[in-house]
Amino acid sequence: MTPLSHLLELLEREASPVEFEGPLLQARADGAAAEELAALEEAKVVALRVRALLERRRRRELELSGLYDTASDLAGLRDLDSVLSAIVHRSRNLLGTDIAYLTLNDPDHGDTYMRVTDGSISARFQRLRLPLGGGLGGLVAQTGTPYATADYAQDTRFQHLGEVDAGVGEEGLVAILGVPLRLGAQVIGVLYAANRSARPFAREEVALLVSLAAHAAVAIDTARLLTETQAALTELSAANEVIRAHSQSVERAAAAHDRMTSLVVRGGGVEDVAAAVTDALGGSLLVLDADGRTLALVGDLGTPESSVLAEAVTASRAGGHAVRRDELWYAAVVAGAENLGTLVCRPQWPLADADQQILERAALVTALVQLFRRNLAEAEGRVRGELLDDLIARPWTDRTSGGSRERSPADVDALRVRARRIGVDLDSPHVMVAIGDEFASSGALRQRAASWGVTYAATRSGLSAIRDGRVVLMLPGGDAGATARAVAKDLARALGRPATVGSAGPATGAAAQAHAYAEADRCVTALVALGRTGEAASTSELGFVGLLLGAVTDGGDRGVARFLHHAIGPVVDYDTRRGTALVKTLECYFGAGGSLARAAEQLHVHVNTVTQRLDRVAQLLGPDWQRPERALEVQLALRLHRLRTG
Repeated sequence: MTPLSHLLELLEREASPVEFEGPLLQARADGAAAEELAALEEAKVVALRVRALLERRRRRELELSGLYDTASDLAGLRDLDSVLSAIVHRSRNLLGTDIAYLTLNDPDHGDTYMRVTDGSISARFQRLRLPLGGGLGGLVAQTGTPYATADYAQDTRFQHLGEVDAGVGEEGLVAILGVPLRLGAQVIGVLYAANRSARPFAREEVALLVSLAAHAAVAIDTARLLTETQAALTELSAANEVIRAHSQSVERAAAAHDRMTSLVVRGGGVEDVAAAVTDALGGSLLVLDADGRTLALVGDLGTPESSVLAEAVTASRAGGHAVRRDELWYAAVVAGAENLGTLVCRPQWPLADADQQILERAALVTALVQLFRRNLAEAEGRVRGELLDDLIARPWTDRTSGGSRERSPADVDALRVRARRIGVDLDSPHVMVAIGDEFASSGALRQRAASWGVTYAATRSGLSAIRDGRVVLMLPGGDAGATARAVAKDLARALGRPATVGSAGPATGAAAQAHAYAEADRCVTALVALGRTGEAASTSELGFVGLLLGAVTDGGDRGVARFLHHAIGPVVDYDTRRGTALVKTLECYFGAGGSLARAAEQLHVHVNTVTQRLDRVAQLLGPDWQRPERALEVQLALRLHRLRTG
C-alpha cells in the first residue's frame, strides 16, 4: 500500500490525528527522497484538514439533528417539564459537558431559580437561587448576554456569592457557559453547560447553546400560551355552563310561573302549588300555616324546629326574599302585614336566582290561594250560617192570641232548595252539635272557633252558625255521641284546648232540626252543670240526668214526653196495640227486686209467663235494658208514666 493510499484509508476509518504521522515516518525509515517526503508531508497536512472538515460536518450534523429533534418535541408539546429536560439533556450531549442545567427568572422574588438539571449530583446545587447580577448565571439573567468561563472560581468578572459558590463547589464545576433564554427583548432565564474540569468554550459551542436556548424559550412561551388557552377554554366552558344553567333555570321559572298563574285562575289549592314547585325544583316542599301546622307536603320533609322556623320566617319577611338555612330554603307567605304561613323547601339541586324566584312566586301564589279560599269560605259560611239560623232560630209554630200557625209547605220547600244548592240534604239524618261557650271570653279564640266550625261543617256537607254566642253545627250522620266526640277532638286539636260539646239526634227533615238544636243546647248545659267541662256527649247518653238538668230550660213537659218515649216508648206502644201487660209486668218485676217468682205471684201468672214477657221487653228495648244505668232510666220512666196516666 502506497503512503497516499494509507492516508486515504485513515480518513475512511476516521483515525486519530496522530495516526496520520505513520505513513510519513515509514517513508523516512525506508529512506525516501526529500522530494517524496515533502510531497508526503503536504499530503498529510491536506488529509488532516480534510479530517477536520469532516469532523466539523459530523458535529454539525449532530447539532442539526439535535435541533431538529428539539423542534419536533416543540411541535408535539404536551408536558413542558419533559421538553425542557430533553433540551438540557441534548445540550449536555452535544457540547460534551459533564452537566447542563436551566434556570428561570422569578419576577416576584427578583432572582432566578434552578428549573431543570442533567448530570447534577448535588442536592444543594439543584436548589440554588441566584440573585440577578450575582454569579455567572445572575449576570447573564440580568444583562441578556452569553458568558463563559474556563475556571469559575478564579474568574473575577462575576460577583461571587457565598451560597452560590458553595453550591457550585459542591457540584465540582470549573468551566461554565451560560446563554440567555429570550422572548423578544425579555430575558426569562438562562441555559448552562458546565464541566468539572477547566476547558474553553468555542464560538460554535456558544452558538449551539444559544440555538438550544431559543428552542427552550419557545417551549416555555408555547407552554404558557397553551396554559392560557386552556385556562381561557376552561373559563369559557364554565361560563357556557353557567349560561346554560341560567337559561334552564329561567325556563323553569317561566314554566313554573305560568303554571302557578293558571292555578290561581282555575282555583287550585295549596297542594297544587306545592306540586308545581317540586316539579320545577325537585326535592321536597312543606307548606305550613301561620301556627306551624302542615297544610301540604310533597316528598319527605319533617317540620323544622320552631326556633329555626321563627328566625327564618322573620328574616324572609324582613328581606322580602326566600332565605337559606343549612340545606333548607324558607319563604314567608304574607299578605300585607299578616303572616299566613311558610314554604319550606329542600331542593334537588342548588338554587339559582331564577329558581329562588320560583319559590318566592310560589309563596305569593300560596298567599293569594289562601286569601281566595278564606273569602270564599267566609261567603259560603255566611250562606250556610243563615240557612242553619233559619232552621233553628225561627219558631216552626207562631203562637198568637188567636191560636197557632205552622210554617207553610212553601217555606219548607224554600229551605230545602237553599240547602240543596250548597250540598245539604235536609231529608237525610243529621246530628245537631252545640259547642260550649268556653271561648266566649276571648275574641280571638271565639273567632278561630267560628272559622274552624265553618270549615269543618263545609268539608262534611253540613252547616255552621253562631247562636247565642255558641258555635252550632248540623252534620250528616246517625250517631250523635260519636259525632260529638269527633267534633270535640278536632276542635281541641285546632285550638289547643279542650271543648265541651253536646249533641242530639239524629233528626230528619227541616222541622226536626230546631228541636234537635234545643236538645243539643240543653246537653251542653247539662255537661257543664255536671262538672264535665271539656267532655262530649249526646242527650241519649246523658239519659234522665240530662232530662232533669235540661228540663229547666225547656218548660218541663215536652222533655218528660221525649224521655218517656226514649226509655219505655216501644213497650207502651206494644201494650196499646196488643192489649198486653208488659208495663205492669215491668212494674211488678222491679217492685219485687228482680224476683221472677214474686212478680209472677203479684201478677197471678206462671213464672214462665213472666219470663216470656220480659223476653218481649228485651226485644223492644234492647238486650241491655237491665244494665244498672238503663234499668234506672226504665224505672224512672215507669214512675213518670204512672204519674202521667194516673
